Amino acid sequence: MHKILVSSCLLGAPVRYDGSGQQLLHPQLIAWQQQGRIVAFCPEIAAGLSTPRDPAEIVNGKVITNTGDDVTPEFQLGAKQALRLCQQYNIRFALLKESSPSCGRNTIYDGSHSGIKVVGMGLTASLLEKNGIKVFSEQQMPALVKALA
Repeated sequence: MHKILVSSCLLGAPVRYDGSGQQLLHPQLIAWQQQGRIVAFCPEIAAGLSTPRDPAEIVNGKVITNTGDDVTPEFQLGAKQALRLCQQYNIRFALLKESSPSCGRNTIYDGSHSGIKVVGMGLTASLLEKNGIKVFSEQQMPALVKALA
């Protein structure tokens, strides 16, 4: 049975930049939890960032907060830790939070801190994909369910 790496915030953990979670209430996710298939992970928390923290967006390949701080090293560290965890548990699939500078699968914010989304991937999603781990966003649950069937 395949284990699945899941963004902690999608499981309701209050780890997002604003101290909230964004629990995904999906029957299949609940079933996977009951089967012990979920490995919860937040790259930003794992890398030592606090909750709450300043919002950050990707600007020219760097992760910059709305106050101008460069937090790229922390985001890179979190991505590497996610990859190590996937390798340790032979995880081939990940369900990550869309639009996050770490976990965004299809979209990220454009770096202007004005709420505009663009096509792109967060650092963790990108690193996992480059290493053969299939990444899905919460908006792609049917595709993930099908891939795991």
